[in-house]
Amino acid sequence: MPHCQVCDRHWTPTSMRPDGTCPTCGHALEARGEPAASRALDGPDEEPVPSAPWHFKVMLVALAIYLAWRAVQGIGWVAAHL
Repeated sequence: MPHCQVCDRHWTPTSMRPDGTCPTCGHALEARGEPAASRALDGPDEEPVPSAPWHFKVMLVALAIYLAWRAVQGIGWVAAHL
């Protein structure tokens, strides 16, 4: 999120000026350690969004396996009590 060091305030990309400066004091906003003016806002030269970390994907696979097993157990329980 863009941050103004002078005002000590965070700004949304829609609230800052088109040139990447603070709407209050006019200083360049910084996001992730680099000035906002040096980043492409919505152009074709925009950097690709990084993918999810590998351990998050492993967690999702483990969750899917767990839920599938619990579904099998639930179906077995319902079948045994009918």
